[in-house]
Amino acid sequence: MVFSCLVDADFKDTEYFYGKHRRATIDRNWPDLREQLGELCDRSDAYVKAKAAAAEPTALNALRAEILAHIVSQAQRAPGLFTLSVPTGGGKTLASLAFALRHAEAHGLRRIIYAIPFTSIIDQTAAIFRDVLGDDFILEHHASIDEEKFDAREQLSKLRLAMEDWAAPIVVTTNVQLFESLFANRPSKCRKLHNIAGSVIILDEAQNLPVHLLWPSLFALDELAKHYGCTVIFCTATQPAFDRRDLKNGLALEGRELAPDPAGLAQQLTRVTIANGGAMDDAALIDALAMQDQGLVIVNSRNHALALYRAAKAEGLDGLVHLTTRQYAAQRREILARVRQDLAAGRPCRVIATSLIEAGVDVDFPRVWRAEAGLDNILQAAGRCNREGKRPVADSIVTVFKPPQHKPPFELEQAAAAFGRMAEKFDDWLAPAAITDYFKELFWQKGPEGLDQKAILSEFDVSCGEAQFNYRRVAENYRLIESGLRLVIIPASATVTEVLNRLNSADASPGKAARDVQPFTVQVPSKDFQSLLRNGRVAYHRADLWGDQFAVLTDASLYSADVGLIWEDADILGESIW
Repeated sequence: MVFSCLVDADFKDTEYFYGKHRRATIDRNWPDLREQLGELCDRSDAYVKAKAAAAEPTALNALRAEILAHIVSQAQRAPGLFTLSVPTGGGKTLASLAFALRHAEAHGLRRIIYAIPFTSIIDQTAAIFRDVLGDDFILEHHASIDEEKFDAREQLSKLRLAMEDWAAPIVVTTNVQLFESLFANRPSKCRKLHNIAGSVIILDEAQNLPVHLLWPSLFALDELAKHYGCTVIFCTATQPAFDRRDLKNGLALEGRELAPDPAGLAQQLTRVTIANGGAMDDAALIDALAMQDQGLVIVNSRNHALALYRAAKAEGLDGLVHLTTRQYAAQRREILARVRQDLAAGRPCRVIATSLIEAGVDVDFPRVWRAEAGLDNILQAAGRCNREGKRPVADSIVTVFKPPQHKPPFELEQAAAAFGRMAEKFDDWLAPAAITDYFKELFWQKGPEGLDQKAILSEFDVSCGEAQFNYRRVAENYRLIESGLRLVIIPASATVTEVLNRLNSADASPGKAARDVQPFTVQVPSKDFQSLLRNGRVAYHRADLWGDQFAVLTDASLYSADVGLIWEDADILGESIW
């Protein structure tokens, strides 16, 4: 925290000096949350009332209103750690924001930080917050190209700010940005830390905290709550077993639940029937999907989704949609908008997707098939079935199946095994007790070493009066995602063309350019990326100015809207990979 204050002041001092020298006005002024809370609370209340007035007078909408009122009524509680356990479709997003505003008002907190595990739903959440509160208060931060790795260029120009300082009143960001900053050692990563103090931190989909870094992550959150005036809310439909009664070295969460009667809510908000489908190969899945005009199949890998989509397309299924991270984010948003329209209009809509559709994506299918995984994945998939509760529960079936030709990744295989052990003990897999048991099984299976796989906590030690804090090693080892993926920009819009044209000038802002092209990028495995690069299918834009920051697809034949980017076999020049 001290380092953060120092380097942020240094960055800003230098920025001010050069700005004054160039007679440039630098606008870093954000509204103070504490001065705006009365107005923001009024806006939040007005939005909720307008939404309730426009909604159908259903039992589900009435229950959502009760949940929100109960959660907001607890805003006076002392700051610290909280859980917020509400089943999917219960209105967690708006309820958590309303609580955060009232809680900040009651205790003089200065910022709200909403952390999300997936970039795929950040835009959606930020858009909701802007609708509620307006544009002037929201900072959306999920930079995809990290300028920080270009050391020499950072030294040449301190004006190029690689990271935001998070001085905005409300920050919508990713878990990667939040947690990797807490364990970072670089100035541009750490400069935001002092602005985290005195904040309400909402961890959306809290079950997605990385298991291999669970202990250091929980210790950091506990430290922020105990010593830096933060309130931390673990917000999810599948509350992990983070309480010290269930997890060694866990948190003091007893009596800190914000939702009214989570067990009762689980029963009231049950909208699906979960069935065991056993082994189902692609042919069986296609047969099942063909019998439903509208259905969703979720599998565990991009390769399986692509193979299943191609096979279903060959069978001539109507309304077939493929949704995967092979497609860039802006295209996925367009696809989902069409899917929602087709579902609402009753048109054929058969979607084959990876797990990206599970993370808070607002779609409502009558039937869902989910490849076996952890209970949290299965319940997230169930949240895409009969979401509004308008169909009979008995007819809204989520079928969990085992794809015999597509083995899940190791982590998912372990989670599936933990789910299997839990499933033998509980009839109701949706009950909070079953969810707690599943996570206890998963954490037990990992063991102490598996919950701090990189031995992060052992790097901080005080012995014989001397501190041994290995900041650099921790920063290198604390990585939420160690995928080795590389970003490829798809030049498929006027926005990308305009950004690339700007980058032809040495005066361009690469940080702004990175943010502008982020919705038009696809992540590619490093080995395949090198193959694309070697064979001229991808090239760095103005490498003389920006090095390898901006890799652009040069072979348009490798990308199509329905399947996205096909990068496999890029070494086979002259042959069709379609």
